[in-house]
Amino acid sequence: MAGMAHDLVIRGGYVADGMGGEPVAADVAVEGSTITAVGAVAGRGREEIDADGLLVTPGFVDIHTHYDGQATWDSCITPSSWHGVTTVVMGNCGVGFAPVRPDAHDQLISLMEGVEDIPGSVLHEGIEWTWESFGEYLDAVERRPHDIDVCAQLPHGALRLYVMGERAARLEDATQEDAAAMRAIAAQAMRDGAVGFSTSRTLNHRTASGDPTPSLRARVDELVAIASGVADAGHGVIELISDFYPDTDGEFELVRSMVEASGRPLSLSLAQSHRQPEAWRDLLGRIEGSVAEGLPIRGQVAPRPIGLVVGLQSSYHPFLMFPAWREVAGLPLAEQVQALHDPVFRERLLAEVPVDDGVGGRRTGRRRPIDFSMLFVMGEAPDYEPPPEASVARIAAVRGVDPAVLTMDLLAENDGRNFLYTPFSNYADGNLDACGEMLTHPDTLFGLGDGGAHVGIIADASFPTYFLSHWARDRSRGRMPVGEVVQRLTSNNARAVGLADRGVVAEGMKADLNVIDFDNVRCEFPAMAYDLPAGGKRLVQGAHGYRATVVDGQVTYRDGEHTGALPGRLVRGGRDTAAA
Repeated sequence: MAGMAHDLVIRGGYVADGMGGEPVAADVAVEGSTITAVGAVAGRGREEIDADGLLVTPGFVDIHTHYDGQATWDSCITPSSWHGVTTVVMGNCGVGFAPVRPDAHDQLISLMEGVEDIPGSVLHEGIEWTWESFGEYLDAVERRPHDIDVCAQLPHGALRLYVMGERAARLEDATQEDAAAMRAIAAQAMRDGAVGFSTSRTLNHRTASGDPTPSLRARVDELVAIASGVADAGHGVIELISDFYPDTDGEFELVRSMVEASGRPLSLSLAQSHRQPEAWRDLLGRIEGSVAEGLPIRGQVAPRPIGLVVGLQSSYHPFLMFPAWREVAGLPLAEQVQALHDPVFRERLLAEVPVDDGVGGRRTGRRRPIDFSMLFVMGEAPDYEPPPEASVARIAAVRGVDPAVLTMDLLAENDGRNFLYTPFSNYADGNLDACGEMLTHPDTLFGLGDGGAHVGIIADASFPTYFLSHWARDRSRGRMPVGEVVQRLTSNNARAVGLADRGVVAEGMKADLNVIDFDNVRCEFPAMAYDLPAGGKRLVQGAHGYRATVVDGQVTYRDGEHTGALPGRLVRGGRDTAAA
């Protein structure tokens, strides 16, 4: 009826519905938490959003985050909720906070601190530990309202420590009894609402004291037992990170064994190594072959380099470990900047910088030379596909100065709040062509943003905004259709983790939506915030161009500002995930 009122109407936008097609002009009407009409909506809305000339999309679904602690103490799941994300999946990489015995809290904090660079002091103050089982942990998350929806996975590290105690930390093999117990707990966790199970098999993941992650050497019989526990519950996915090399055959066979035994979908981290720039092709080929055989295996891939945001406020910068810098490392930021401007201090620091010019140039101690060719100026609008001439090495050469001297100047800019960028993955070729191939492959999923983790050195929760702006609009070559990018940000990920009620703008679907100024959407320059428990710091990166974000039918953000609405909730796998 023409005069019928709707709760919300988004009027006059171009709708990219999440199914991959090009945007079409349409209105979107919402009643309660459900989309009720897409097309020409005649009735007025009690609330209306003018979307003339704007892009309307489903809310983004980020399947790789680490808000396991933050979700228990904070109602706003930022930075992700600033970037159009309306659903997150946490508990990745085998780390999390349940199940846990009362005497093992410190172990899980040390594991999360070491693997995901979340300060132990923050976790000790922020987490209240009102749970032991995974189901009780989900209850604790559910008690707090949020600005977006939250899903949780059962982490292998916590599960293994819960069942095996110190034997797990010593990387001992699980007995048959251990494996059976883990299977039963996994099944119960899924029934209680976990959306999946995650594990880590990489040497890069260590506790705060440097010990390997407890799941590093878990045998195939243990992993198959846990995967079978997921299958026992009738739902749930598996997420895995592994080094894969040098024993690619054995490691990938383990992956296949988990999927073959359980029938559950599995996704694994896939990126271009700078040490083995072509190895990702081999792994993607194995995934492709497995999919052809009917095994639901996917690669999780990133839209840009995985890299470090380095500066005086960060957990790392190029001079951090030099003796001269240690003298000022504990001083307030302003005094560190003053030291960088002091000619005497600069000369002392410069004398400690190792140099390798290939023909016997000077070195200091056993420190490795700084690779100034892979250290980049970010710019006010951060460039994550920087050309060689944006490197500190090239800029210094043009100016005729020592790159270490230029780095000192750059770190001191903006009263010491400047940041530089150094990629360590996905940029071996000096461009993002490899990312483009991964992103467009039918057997990959968008992910790896690590929202909530690496808080002092990485700001990749902005991946969704970058994926949309760079790959659908800005890149000079290899651009993707905007509808395809939106599909990968929404329905592809929602379906991949069993969320059938969201990710598509269509009648009957959950009203999670974004209204975006597509011509102007972009990532803002990173900043350091000191808003974690215990005064802890974290890198945050805002977004420009999101006119409105809607969660469960309520407008949660307008022009980047939180409205105060907290309609987000815990989504329990197997219960809350069916289409309306």
